[in-house]
Amino acid sequence: RNIILSNPRKRNALSLSMLQSLKEDLLHDVKSKDLRVIIISAEGPVFCSGHDLKELASEDDVKHHSQVFKICAEVMTLIQKLPVPVIAKVNGLATAAGCQLVASCDIAVVSEKSQFATPGVNIGLFCSTPAVALGRSLPRKVALEMLFTGEPLSAQEALMHGLVSKVVPEDKLEEETMKISHKICESSKSILALGKATFYRQITQDLDTAYKITTQVMVDNLTLRDGQEGIEAFIQKRKPVWSH
Repeated sequence: RNIILSNPRKRNALSLSMLQSLKEDLLHDVKSKDLRVIIISAEGPVFCSGHDLKELASEDDVKHHSQVFKICAEVMTLIQKLPVPVIAKVNGLATAAGCQLVASCDIAVVSEKSQFATPGVNIGLFCSTPAVALGRSLPRKVALEMLFTGEPLSAQEALMHGLVSKVVPEDKLEEETMKISHKICESSKSILALGKATFYRQITQDLDTAYKITTQVMVDNLTLRDGQEGIEAFIQKRKPVWSH
């Protein structure tokens, strides 16, 4: 499924309505057997500029502000809770909560001209919520330099530090994203769902706990039909026939 941020006139800002639409699109028919991967892209030269600052301009509207940040956190965490991989396809600038969105996706394929920044500090609104995703994707000192200075990372710097998965020429962005998507579609949906959920569950644990969790999941994996089918197909030197 393709989800396209399509308000380029406002630099695809994550207004409350945009966040609500994004949440609905992520959840739409999520249990369908035909849904295998979600790709998030954007129209225009800016992938996403972050929150709509006009919505945050009044110091009195605490209820609205709380609603904006609450649903934003829901969207970012939802991406990692979905049973299918989510790919950010980025061709341009991603700042603040837009950078947070890229960091929250499972995979990020970006064009060479893309840049990533958390410039909130420059306008008096420190990027504390983007820092959650940033600090879990980047080395701490790289994340903090971005947060303290607001200076952008180039696409290559973002790749070097682990914020994105792959950097390609702009004219190859669609091709490379679809190549990864098609490869994902060759695998069992149920096995990928189990693997994604387990990855995010274990990554925050200490080493012993992580191995305890994943050891049990490996055993559980072998009880699934697709787990046995994949092994039998490998032994018999044939393509597996997945259950979906």
